[in-house]
Amino acid sequence: MAERASSLPPLAALRAFDAAARHLSFTRAAEELFVTQTAVSHQIRILEDWIGFPLFKRINNRLALTERGDIYLKAVHEGFNRIRNSTAALMSNQVGTILTISALPNFALNWLVPRLPDFAAKSPHIEVRLFMHRHSLDMLHDGIDVAIRERSATNSLQVDHLFDTDSFPVASPKLLERIPLAEPGDLANHTLLHNLTSLDDWKGWASAAGLLGVDIERGPKFDSYALSTAAAAAGWGVAIARMPFVLDALRDGSLVMPFKIRTRNERGWCLVHAGGDATRKEKVECFREWILDQARVTREEAAWPFET
Repeated sequence: MAERASSLPPLAALRAFDAAARHLSFTRAAEELFVTQTAVSHQIRILEDWIGFPLFKRINNRLALTERGDIYLKAVHEGFNRIRNSTAALMSNQVGTILTISALPNFALNWLVPRLPDFAAKSPHIEVRLFMHRHSLDMLHDGIDVAIRERSATNSLQVDHLFDTDSFPVASPKLLERIPLAEPGDLANHTLLHNLTSLDDWKGWASAAGLLGVDIERGPKFDSYALSTAAAAAGWGVAIARMPFVLDALRDGSLVMPFKIRTRNERGWCLVHAGGDATRKEKVECFREWILDQARVTREEAAWPFET
């Protein structure tokens, strides 16, 4: 035990503990670290075995820190922060030129990435680093300069509205050549593609369309709109997409919109940023002006007749 006392615990186990303790959830820690819940649980067990005492306990089926776990979290969190701050200080000459962006998969793949070359051409002095984060937003902890999220409570963060979204079915034109889709009832002849993060999409659209007698819960499920719409473009079936994320696909003909009926989603998309020092504000403001202009164009392009 004396040897262990003079050495460091496994880094992977410390990262798992830090994430699980902040969220008080192995599931959310797994999402943050992009691993499985089982992997997080395994790392916690390794750390508890290494230090010789439990870090977590269950109270009324909820996860909580033990007294010593709470004390240890403060030390671990402070250690990670010191490493993070020291790294930032060593890289301070790059702070003004690197812009770190966090976005969800559908927004990143189907809207932001196709437009980022324009930003790079207009701001060649800024190096973009784009991450597809799913976990809750902690800009200071993750070193994020700007993030794109669906509108929600953001406390002290600064928010700019980008655009709202509408939902509607999309499919490959080649699929519809083989299996016609002239009216909503024809969906009974098609495979329906679902998004695991929004399983009520088909239900909401079917209600707006007055669709009855079709099992709208059947069909494969995907963990993002980016995947479900890609499956639709490949001809697997009919997916619920969100405007404006399929604007480019509708324009190039890889997807078609069989019906004009669209349902409005409650939460629109927004740009979130926390401000910072003068150097950071310069690159953030540069990106902010660019994306707001792109969003304005998108709102105009997506302003098709809206029917329910």
